[in-house]
Amino acid sequence: MKLDVINSKVEESVWYSDGLAFTCSQCGNCCTGPPGYVWISQEEIHRLADFLKLSAEEVIKRFCRRFGDRLSLKERMTPQGQYDCIFLKESDETSAPAASKRKFCSVYPVRPLQCRTWPFWPENLNNRQSWNHAAKRCHGMNSGKRVFGVKEIHAIRDASDWPENPPTSATRK
Repeated sequence: MKLDVINSKVEESVWYSDGLAFTCSQCGNCCTGPPGYVWISQEEIHRLADFLKLSAEEVIKRFCRRFGDRLSLKERMTPQGQYDCIFLKESDETSAPAASKRKFCSVYPVRPLQCRTWPFWPENLNNRQSWNHAAKRCHGMNSGKRVFGVKEIHAIRDASDWPENPPTSATRK
């Protein structure tokens, strides 16, 4: 006789058992800050290459840096001492005041899995304080229109690849 395992106890015991609100505002705040790494797989490099109409080799040469046997997206240091992802761009609206210029990911539809799983990273899900600390920089957390349930949060957190129409996408169909 086979018994099904019920995970409801685990789901009930996490601090976010009622779900978490998040809607990506594409503000770019998660794409800038102290230096870091955005790890990228070969499959993601090929997705970027197709999107940018470049070869995978050209994508690696222009947009990636190597750390041992791993690749990460390059960063640019800003005049303010922040490190922006190579794909973070600012709107061209010349009439807009500098404070209101919009930043956005120029490869958003094919952004790497690490970017797609934000803000449901394990370190943000450790406890409410960690979540709220991350939410100070991310306008979509806690005030977003969409509430993610525990199963959905865990599926995103544990993802090894990404579906065509991700649940955290701002342009979800």
